[in-house]
Amino acid sequence: MNLAVQILATGGLVAIPTETVYGLGAAIDNEIAIAKIFAVKGRPHNHPLIVHIANIDELQTVAVNIHRDAIKLAHACWPGPLTLLLQRSENVSMSVTGGRDTVAVRIPDNSFTQQLIINLGSPIAAPSANRFGKVSPTTAQHVCDDLQNDVELIVDDGASIIGVESTIVDFSVTPPQLLRPGGIPIEDIEQILGYTIRYADGVSRASGMLQNHYQPSCTVLLVHTDSEAQQLKVSLASQYDRVRILNRCNNLPLYATLLYSDLRQADSDQIQALIAVLPENKGLGAAIRDRLTKAAGSGPPLPAS
Repeated sequence: MNLAVQILATGGLVAIPTETVYGLGAAIDNEIAIAKIFAVKGRPHNHPLIVHIANIDELQTVAVNIHRDAIKLAHACWPGPLTLLLQRSENVSMSVTGGRDTVAVRIPDNSFTQQLIINLGSPIAAPSANRFGKVSPTTAQHVCDDLQNDVELIVDDGASIIGVESTIVDFSVTPPQLLRPGGIPIEDIEQILGYTIRYADGVSRASGMLQNHYQPSCTVLLVHTDSEAQQLKVSLASQYDRVRILNRCNNLPLYATLLYSDLRQADSDQIQALIAVLPENKGLGAAIRDRLTKAAGSGPPLPAS
């Protein structure tokens, strides 16, 4: 803990564990460290970072004019995989927010990282600890594989429990919008708020909104059922030597937890084509579908052959 605090306090980067994925962390008040995040990841500077705080009281230091429904959600879902997009305060620089007047904020459900923020005395800005656009890391080994010596410290707190990134809800617009499905199903959020949240429109303004993201090296092909997957595997036999089917639709929490490990393992095993079965577009399945669709690129699911 002390080493992590020292590194962050002196402008270094620390890979931090969370319940969603591992993050590449820097103190939000250190411009040099923030610049390092973008350089290490190869991340576009207009792509905003998520700010991690340790308690709800800190929300007032990074955001202003906070909608009462955002506060309601925060109390119901934090710590946990929910990110709120709010109007930024002057304490958060434009370098963190991608040049925008909004800031994405959450409290991670990880005791080490919460205590790290407290001991540091500053919120931590942290995108996923991997190269931009590639598969997110859910273990310390994934971070090591991706970033190696480009990060000063990797904190190993075991595998991430949820395995997909946080749900992002934009409260800088009225009515609020869902920017990214994630670890908390939108149905749960709507139940808390008592009204329907519509999907975002307009330009990308938060992490994970690009069409192509979370991509392994192998080709990812999408189908709707296991029978379609089996048929497609047979039809690809003449084109690819190594084809694998990914289907955990009977256990969505496990599908989410292992999704990025499965994508990475496919590359490690030199799989050429990974056929992924999409779960239903509801609950946690919506987040899994989102990640798989972006891993495959912008093309639609393939029909059965």
